[in-house]
Amino acid sequence: MTTVLIVDDQPLQRYGFHLLLDSVPGTDVVGEAAHGAEAVRKAAELRPDVVLMDVRMPGMDGIEAARRIVATGGRSRVLVLTTFDLDEYVHGAIRAGASGFLLKDARPEELLAGIHAVASGDAVIAPALTRRLLDEFARYVPAHRGDAAEDGRLRSLTDREREVLVAVGKGWNNGEIAARFVLSESTVKTHVGRVLAKIGARDRIQAVIFAYDHGLARPHAD
Repeated sequence: MTTVLIVDDQPLQRYGFHLLLDSVPGTDVVGEAAHGAEAVRKAAELRPDVVLMDVRMPGMDGIEAARRIVATGGRSRVLVLTTFDLDEYVHGAIRAGASGFLLKDARPEELLAGIHAVASGDAVIAPALTRRLLDEFARYVPAHRGDAAEDGRLRSLTDREREVLVAVGKGWNNGEIAARFVLSESTVKTHVGRVLAKIGARDRIQAVIFAYDHGLARPHAD
């Protein structure tokens, strides 16, 4: 059973999400919150698998709420609902440690798949959105990046693991990485897991941040 906390300042929006999730076996809405502060409190109290987080709310917004929830080190993962015209929110959500991003007009099946993927420990960005989100993120990468040559985490990677990290930084999924390096998807999954462990990343999105910050990925890299 995947437990979900719905966070949105619009009652009708919360009601719609609640109806959708209640209609799906294996998903249980354990609570709702109307603003960020309430989301932080309820996440600590209810310990849901996934916090479905709106961004624009009065008082504490969804980015700060996500940051506080992730900072506790608890089990809850945050799936942010966002739009492309709010670039600063996309960047903020990535830095806050959100595990997924979907547009508010995502189809029901996309939302449900995203919730279950995040709950299982994966990071999710709708495939059609991945490159655009990464390009938007890249606009906010600091001009001063970490020195890849001096970072012990990078030195701990094998050549193959470094190649996989670069591919993850480009937004490739496991299938694309497998095809490029002629590997099975299960082998790629193993490599990704080892990379995440060695660089101290919670999920693929944090690996993307790491790759950009160390100059291993850039917008429109092939």
